[in-house]
Amino acid sequence: MTPKQAIFIAEYLADPNATRAAIAAGFSAAAARVTGARLLKNAKVRAALAQRTAQRVVNLDITADRTMAEAAKIAYYDAGRLFDKNGKMLPVSKLDEVTRAAVEAVEIDPDTGRIKKVTMAKKIPAITILAKFQKLLTDRVEHDGLVTLEQLVSGAESQAE
Repeated sequence: MTPKQAIFIAEYLADPNATRAAIAAGFSAAAARVTGARLLKNAKVRAALAQRTAQRVVNLDITADRTMAEAAKIAYYDAGRLFDKNGKMLPVSKLDEVTRAAVEAVEIDPDTGRIKKVTMAKKIPAITILAKFQKLLTDRVEHDGLVTLEQLVSGAESQAE
């Protein structure tokens, strides 16, 4: 593997844009688009990218279970856990793990240093991910069995006309 290919791989892993990675690796900017595409087809480059990506997955402990657990935290958080029994907002350090995982952003008032706004993650995308994983949202056709094959075929023919 050439030094330029090694740089391309590192750059591509940082930002999966082959054109940008080719330029950063020192290839001609004018031909970077073609060069980047060519490098992604190169067997040695592909193998190195696959190996480095697999190593990332191991190093970061990226698993299906962990990913689903994070989606579940967002899908099922209770916004009431942001507050104490008197209705006062808890500091982030006092939030439980599930509620912290669902906090998308915290805006601090620059004058007082107090929490001004908390933005929570959207639940619907997380619920959708979990529902798809559980195969609750699959495209399927249901019928009660009262339609004959001939009726289905003739119905398809009449709709096609």
